[in-house]
Amino acid sequence: MGLFDRFRRRGSGRMRRPAGDTARTGSTTVRAANAADTDHLNAWVAARRGVEGFVEPRTAVSDVTLLLVAHDGEWTRRRVPSVQWAHSFCNHHRVPSYDAAVVGVPQRMRDYNRRRKAGGGPL
Repeated sequence: MGLFDRFRRRGSGRMRRPAGDTARTGSTTVRAANAADTDHLNAWVAARRGVEGFVEPRTAVSDVTLLLVAHDGEWTRRRVPSVQWAHSFCNHHRVPSYDAAVVGVPQRMRDYNRRRKAGGGPL
């Protein structure tokens, strides 16, 4: 066995998602998106105005997430099945969607977090 043989991937070279509700990424196991996440996102969009969606790519510690930010900066984030699913969700709800890795998060969200932290709770 060569020095680097143990680091080579076996199989097709692509990571496969294990069966069940979790996905293994690196040395951590993260929960995959489920129906409760979808229900939460549907209810959140319906209850707020001026919502925009920010699709966050998969990282070493989490799957793809959808960050929804309302007009006042209030926000929620949930795991979603894929980037395409997140954009389709936003299109279905007539919510503009952006790639968070490209545009970042809006200033109103940071302002909301600052107000919330200074006030000691939700606004």
